[in-house]
Amino acid sequence: MTLSYGRSYLAIPGPTVVPDRVLAAMHRASPNIYEGPLVEMVPGLIADLKALARTKGDLAIYIGNGHAAWEASLANVIGPGDRVLVLASGAFGHGWGAVAERMGARVEVMDFGTRAPLDPEAVAARLAQDRAGNGGGEIVAVLAVHVDTSTGIRADIAALRAAMDRAGHGALLMVDCIASLGCERFEMDAWGVDVALAASQKGLMCPPGLAYVFFGAKAAARRAEAGCASPYWDWVPRAAPAHFYQYFAGTAPVHLLMGQREALDMIAEEGGMEAVSARHEKLARALWAACAAWGWGGALAINAPEGARSHAVTALSLPAPEATELRQWCEEKAGVTLGIGLGMAPPDDPAWHGYFRLGHMGHVNAHMLLGALGAMEAGMQALGIAHGTGALEAAAGVVAEA
Repeated sequence: MTLSYGRSYLAIPGPTVVPDRVLAAMHRASPNIYEGPLVEMVPGLIADLKALARTKGDLAIYIGNGHAAWEASLANVIGPGDRVLVLASGAFGHGWGAVAERMGARVEVMDFGTRAPLDPEAVAARLAQDRAGNGGGEIVAVLAVHVDTSTGIRADIAALRAAMDRAGHGALLMVDCIASLGCERFEMDAWGVDVALAASQKGLMCPPGLAYVFFGAKAAARRAEAGCASPYWDWVPRAAPAHFYQYFAGTAPVHLLMGQREALDMIAEEGGMEAVSARHEKLARALWAACAAWGWGGALAINAPEGARSHAVTALSLPAPEATELRQWCEEKAGVTLGIGLGMAPPDDPAWHGYFRLGHMGHVNAHMLLGALGAMEAGMQALGIAHGTGALEAAAGVVAEA
């Protein structure tokens, strides 16, 4: 027998649950793309997205996913033969670096493994070495992922910028905040980020299809100097269009824009990013409390170390193949879809079945999280997976805090 009939819950780290209000906003006939409400809406949409990223810089919107944002950002400032330093604490750092390499960049990866955040001091030492040995430095940009969804690790971007400044290096700081924007604090200008990337399908509560590249004055100057931007990826006409169609290099993604407008309105109604960040932080702590209780009587473990855990996604492990068995049970028997493990082991390695992830980003509240935890506990009981007691009580206690 299955108890999965009813409304299912997608608890993966993207695409996330799309609110009914967003779906309703998208469920309408296509509007005029030359004048009228759509054309009037987009400048305000851009202003609100920039406010969300805490930047006074520019924003270019692309029709695409996070990988499109990776390529768009690189296409404007990194030419063939340019050297970039990629900081990796999981699969997505390596992924962005692979895109840069395919585009002709000389890529150097500082790999911090899958269980530790990046080390700003190690980065500063490498940049100082580059600056001392190459007459000002060959490294054009440092690429960092704010939250790597494969490992659940959050990087300290402010500390990274401070370390780069101490090294006296002029490289751009480019940050992937695809999994963090709209979930937890991100301060593009205050943290000294030159280029930031986001996408619509995670904390911004929309279907996949919109990619965002924010850029500041230093990155704009580099784009003019590099001369490598192609007609489609060029962020200049998208950020400052002479005609409306140039925002999107052609036909606007009208329904996604309508949905994004509604999602931003929901963020504002909740109280802005301060309230949204607080909600994500509390729900994350509730999850971690449950995992700690389960771990006392079993082998379930949180991947990211304390102090570097994302408030948007948590990567977990169990002895293989229990993680895969638990995922399958939760989806088939309880209607809760947990995320696969990603980048922790090769897919053809039996160890791959020892990892899974829980997304708690975007349109998620207490009963959604507590329901997912309840399904996980039922699954562990049904499958005979060793686990400690008191997990649900621990999570409820965090939720009940004033």
